[in-house]
Formats: sequence, C-alpha cells, structure tokens
Amino acid sequence: METFEPMTGPTASVETEFVAVTAGGLEPTLRGRASARRKRPSGKDESALIERLKAGDQEAFEAIFDLYSPKLYRVAQRILGEVADTQEVIQDVFWTVYRKAKSFRGNSQLSTWLYRLTINAALGKIRREKKHSKEVEYEEYLPKFQEDGHHLVRPVVDWSDTLDEKFAKQELQGLLSAALDQLKPLDKSVVVLSDLEGMSDKEIAKTTGLTVSAVKTRLHRARLFLRGKLAVHLGYSAA
Repeated sequence: METFEPMTGPTASVETEFVAVTAGGLEPTLRGRASARRKRPSGKDESALIERLKAGDQEAFEAIFDLYSPKLYRVAQRILGEVADTQEVIQDVFWTVYRKAKSFRGNSQLSTWLYRLTINAALGKIRREKKHSKEVEYEEYLPKFQEDGHHLVRPVVDWSDTLDEKFAKQELQGLLSAALDQLKPLDKSVVVLSDLEGMSDKEIAKTTGLTVSAVKTRLHRARLFLRGKLAVHLGYSAA
C-alpha cells in the first residue's frame, strides 16, 4: 500500500481528512460516521461536489466518503470475503479518489466511477494474491441436455417449504455465500452488482467495462450454477 506523504497547499486539508476517515480500520469508522451520512446528491449538486473535491475541499471529500463508503465496503467484502482485505481495498479506492479527482471528467456518474474503482481494486487483489482457490468448474452444476438436444427437466422444487423444513435462513445464507465464493471473480462481481446492489445490466456494463450482452451471459451462467449448487444441498440433482 502506498504511504501518505505530508502535503502542503490547498489539498493538504483533504489529505488530513483522508488519513482521519480511514485510520484504524474502515469498519468501525463507518459505524461511527453512520449518523452523518448524506442523501445522494442530485446531478447538479454532485457536479458541484466533484468540483469542490478537485479544489481540495475537505468537506467535499468527507461528504463523498460518508455517502459511498458503506456501499463500496459491502461490495468489496462480498467479493473478497476477508475484512482486512476489504479495508485495504476501500482505503486504496478513496486514496485513488483523492489523488485522481482532477482526472474525473464526468462522462459517467460519480457512483459508477467509484464502483469501477472498487471492482478493479478487488479483482486486482485477487489476481495478485491468487485468492480464488475455492473457484470450481460450473459444468457439473449447470442444466444437462439429452443426446437429442432436449433439456433434462429438473424436478420441480417448492423452495419455500423445503427451506423451512431443512434448514434455517441463516444456514441458507451460509450455503449461498459459499456458492458465491466458488464463482469466478468477475462473475461474482456481476452477481453482486446485480442481485445485491440492484444495478441494471447497462449499469453493470458501464461499471465493469463488459458489454451488456456479456453481462447477461455471465449473470445467466452464474445464476444457473448457484441454483444447481443449492439444489444439490437440498438433496436434488443439479441436472
């Protein structure tokens, strides 16, 4: 991780604020600042906020941190799993925001830029540290086809009743979390942005740099894999 050298001039106050809001671990910092979170600014207000950040305004940096850090933290932790890794990635993201604010041209929303920074930082950490040992091949859990090309019909499962009978909600969440961790990192990112953050396919494409069709394909295969994994745990064939 980069070290933070003392700074002088108009951006010095932002540097001080960056160290203050990220020191000592992000998770407790976010909890302590939760009451100060601001509503998402309108397009006009967001533009003004960005211009203030570029000028080295401490309150602008703080406002962006308060507004977006909980969301970015949630995404990074879902992708990475480890709290320490998540804290490091989010600190790197906001350090990048501080350093490169002047390069933000406004071609996309601020939130899109921030999510893109977070996804790239998380995937970069996974690549560097090879943190994808849980990854498995999808084919075993994807729908199967007969020789004539017809799909092998999966038994109809009454999910709600089965879940109530077989395990508690917390156990299901654990199974789903474990299955998510077996997705390829980029596929996991797409699923997190879609199913947990509620982004549209178009928004995910802008955030990840994928085409919309690629987003749809990755989502489809990943969801089939997750469904197959849960079916196996429920005692049904993945086919």
